[in-house]
Amino acid sequence: MKKETHIAIFNGKLIRRKFIGNKWFFSIIDIVGALTDSTLPKRYWADLKTKLEEEGFESYDKIVQLKLLAEDEKLRETDCADTEGIFRIIQSIPSKKAEPFKRWLAKMGYERVQEIENPELAQERMKKLYELKGYSKDWVDKRLRGIAIRQNLTDEWKERGLKEEIEYAILTDEISKATFGKTVKEYKAIKNLDKENLRDHMDELELIFGMLGEKVATEITVTKDAQGFVECAVAAKQGGEVAGNARKEAEGKIGHSVVSEDNFLSISERKKKKKKILIEVKNE
Repeated sequence: MKKETHIAIFNGKLIRRKFIGNKWFFSIIDIVGALTDSTLPKRYWADLKTKLEEEGFESYDKIVQLKLLAEDEKLRETDCADTEGIFRIIQSIPSKKAEPFKRWLAKMGYERVQEIENPELAQERMKKLYELKGYSKDWVDKRLRGIAIRQNLTDEWKERGLKEEIEYAILTDEISKATFGKTVKEYKAIKNLDKENLRDHMDELELIFGMLGEKVATEITVTKDAQGFVECAVAAKQGGEVAGNARKEAEGKIGHSVVSEDNFLSISERKKKKKKILIEVKNE
């Protein structure tokens, strides 16, 4: 059964979803957060779930737990439901946002049919999403390429029997340490990030060397037909070392570290200030 994981956006709120078989399954907690003003959507959903059980919610058995990427960038079991189940849950939530959300769900279903017929549409939609957030076209192109490379690597790990949540994180750290000299957690600390996605806050050079490490790790994994965690860990480290050596040579030529303390928030703020200064100078 083919599985795909995506993040959609409704009125600025992130909605995690996973495509299984021929259905979208949506994170119920994310939907509760998007439709209510609750500061504790998990608690809201826990109370609502109890109420639905007492009412004999006929679709309650359709609620499933799926592993979705959490804020700490780990895959965690999350209550999800398909479109039919979500519609029933929405009916129990007093919210003026319910009707627009129903239309949004229908639109998501239609777009998914389009993406199945033409996979390039999914990439185009993701590209527009990043551009709307203010990222440059060159950055977006590299970010999307990095996503594809990362997916190829994790596909190989999955084929070779690795456990997604724990072992993927360990091998990712191996590549990061060999490439940049830092674990993902240490790297995020440098950029003053908490639950944000690290790659969304890398500049183009950082993305390039990150891609190089994962691409070489993939090639070594395939060429040597690495099997199991230990052999894949060796390939991951070797791939990172290739990228790490290239990074060090580049740093020697350009005269500064590739690893930057900047995050996208600070970059965006500088751009706004620069734009403001240019406008002020022009007005003078």
